[in-house]
Amino acid sequence: MLQTTVLAFDLGASSGRALIGKLTRAEDGERRLEVEEIHRFPNVAVQVGRHLHWDILRLLQEMKHALRKAFQLGFKPVTFGVDTWGVDFGLLDANGELLGNPYHYRDPHTEGLIEEIEALFGKEELFRQGGLQFMPFNTIYQLYAMKKAASPKLEAARTLLLTPDLLVYLLTGQRACEFSMATTTQLLHPESRQWNTSLMEKLGIPSDVFLEPVYPGTRIGPLSEEVCEELGIPSVEAVAVATHDTESAVAAIPAGAGAFVYLVCGTWSLVGTELDQPLLTAEAMELEFSNEGGAGGKYQLLKNIMGLWILQECKREWDEQGNVYSFAELANMAEQEEAFRSLINPDDLRFFGPSNMTEKVRSYCRESGQPVPITESEVARCIMDSLALRYRSALEQIEKLTGERYGGMHMVGGGIQNKLLCRLTANAIGRPVWAGPVEASAIGNMLAQFMALGKCTDLAEARQLSAASFPVDIYEPSDMDIWNETYERFKQLL
Repeated sequence: MLQTTVLAFDLGASSGRALIGKLTRAEDGERRLEVEEIHRFPNVAVQVGRHLHWDILRLLQEMKHALRKAFQLGFKPVTFGVDTWGVDFGLLDANGELLGNPYHYRDPHTEGLIEEIEALFGKEELFRQGGLQFMPFNTIYQLYAMKKAASPKLEAARTLLLTPDLLVYLLTGQRACEFSMATTTQLLHPESRQWNTSLMEKLGIPSDVFLEPVYPGTRIGPLSEEVCEELGIPSVEAVAVATHDTESAVAAIPAGAGAFVYLVCGTWSLVGTELDQPLLTAEAMELEFSNEGGAGGKYQLLKNIMGLWILQECKREWDEQGNVYSFAELANMAEQEEAFRSLINPDDLRFFGPSNMTEKVRSYCRESGQPVPITESEVARCIMDSLALRYRSALEQIEKLTGERYGGMHMVGGGIQNKLLCRLTANAIGRPVWAGPVEASAIGNMLAQFMALGKCTDLAEARQLSAASFPVDIYEPSDMDIWNETYERFKQLL
């Protein structure tokens, strides 16, 4: 049985993982991808004074540990790739040294800057030139905040590396800027696919710190000699995957030919569809959609929804209070509660920041004249019902923008382990939900590596490999009348 082994680093906002991917081909020619997690580690933001930062060197140390562990376990990966959350970055000085720990996207230093920059350029022009939903954490606002604060780090910067590219640099010494991650900055022109230097100049943001973007599947270079010597391992080559974890997840969706709609379900919920070119209409802007680059040079038209972050924060609070439940237990408890008793708009800005999330849910319900959820199970049911209904509204908006009618929705990511949420989503949209794979970001990461190695010729073949390798659970809709009635009520909250 022929085998090719790769290593995927999949880093989320709360944890990171290293996974081995083994591509096997039997004598009859059948190919399968097998995935095995070999290391998991926390990713904890650090408050320093009034600012929130990532502990980037801690992440680097965990990745080094995983590299060593891969070889200790007998694996021999020929390449590795890194995918992470979007928008955040590190700055290098003239000597290639990292200028401090990167800001966390939930740091408050960008407050009020969306309106300030809109006043300079106009909302429609900004959307045409950046293609993104106006979110306070987008890289453009982080850099503008640093410029307004006369940051010495920004003044000393000679290179900007987005988070996954920064981690690859710290392991290899090679600098690169991957396309999918570059599109999360709001500074890459979506049509020309070049950096918007005129926009940067008007904002006082240095444009010479940005590198020319490369596409997923580009080979970057081997681990540095210093890293290999430190870890006692042979060299492994870095590949630029779709380094934004959302885009890696989309690459793994087991979709066939033709248009499809998807939900990447995790801390954030991303509802979207894949296009050959960005959609930059005024209607797309008003509906708050983003155009993000992906594998195969595609664009993803997608909507950011607050997602399971709300439930995760509530669970964290309950854990601290001694009421410890697993997410599976919370789903089982929520299933026993009355449906639709209380609903929230998950995208209300009060839910963006951490802390006091349970009280935020209760206060929203109180202010909107609804019954206030008291118990953990009532709060969990409120959140899950609301998310499912929000997914329906996003689906309807996508169909309005594209003129397509989709037969169902693909759901991928860790959130699909919540079977109640999958079932509620099918009921809410009134169409089948095809759930899987769970490890979509890591799998898409691996598929890009296999494309770089010539094991998959293109994105379509990579998705065929995903479909052949991982099971998909199907959820059929039910109780449509009550869901349609509740949806009309939910729309009043948006």
